[in-house]
Amino acid sequence: MKKLTIKRTTRTDFITYLGVIVAFLIMMFLRDQGVLNRSLTGQLVPICCYISMAISLNLTVGILGELSLGHAGFMSVGAFSGIITAMSLQSTIPYTPLRLAVAMVVGAIFAAIAGIIVGVPVLRLRGDYLAIVTLAFGEIIKDLINCLLVGYDSNGLHMALNLTGSKSITDLNLQPDGIAIIKGAQGATGTTTIASFTAGFVLVMITLVIVLNLVRSRTGRAVMAIRDNRIAAESVGINVTKYKLIAFVTSAALAGAAGALYGLNFSSLQATKFNFNTSILVLVFVVLGGLGNIWGSVIAATVLTILPEALRGFDDYRMLIYAIVLILVMLATNNSQAKALLGRIIPKRKGAETNG
Repeated sequence: MKKLTIKRTTRTDFITYLGVIVAFLIMMFLRDQGVLNRSLTGQLVPICCYISMAISLNLTVGILGELSLGHAGFMSVGAFSGIITAMSLQSTIPYTPLRLAVAMVVGAIFAAIAGIIVGVPVLRLRGDYLAIVTLAFGEIIKDLINCLLVGYDSNGLHMALNLTGSKSITDLNLQPDGIAIIKGAQGATGTTTIASFTAGFVLVMITLVIVLNLVRSRTGRAVMAIRDNRIAAESVGINVTKYKLIAFVTSAALAGAAGALYGLNFSSLQATKFNFNTSILVLVFVVLGGLGNIWGSVIAATVLTILPEALRGFDDYRMLIYAIVLILVMLATNNSQAKALLGRIIPKRKGAETNG
């Protein structure tokens, strides 16, 4: 029975990987053939970023069972640290894919550090403290970036905090060859866009590999045991804080990598992009796709990112239609008959995850 369960989980993961690869190849073919319009082509990288965001948040909300309302904060940390890294290394690393990879790694590291700072004191507590703290963290990060001035020249990085509103980019005293990277409330402007759909696909695959392997591992089983019954998990010697922190920091790091890719897809980016609404949007992806359902997060993030653009022709009514579609889908996914139908199409994975 155990061998059969392992094979089932392996087969399910393989189908997930294969599905993403097939979807990537189809989209590349359609883009190269000119079938996709300009608007949808421009959405390809953000879709990959949102998929990674949804999968990583599902690790916290679905697998760990903790509510996080500041996932956009980790995304913003990764976005702006990634932009600073990529812009500073233009002459040092002229090869664009390598520079993008370095920027994404740096974004993931800084987001992981932020996750540790937030998680260490909060994950020891119980209840909804994490939701409140992560919500506050997202707002604090947004305000800090609005006060941040960053430039780069032959002497290295120059940084300043414009807390009083009296400073400007000229106060950094950049050399004539210097570039202004972040200009306070204006955000990052003049960024060289180096993000690509291929990099987005690689990010999604890496996110899937990390999350699925974590869930299948001993650490993942400990995390799910904590989610199901914290007291029972403690009674058998599981270090609750340790395993919760592992899941939370991994989630934050993946969000940071997605943020770096997202930031390097736009020539201009402001901190207001990563506000509370963005965190709620990613949470909607997770809830709509199903808590703990990784494949559901992929589908929900893709559909709900494309849907507003697809409804643009309805002008003033498109967001109303978008909201109605969300309500109808939520009602359908919570209907017992609809669940039974999906159960026939998609094999159940709960038991496989627990035993795998």
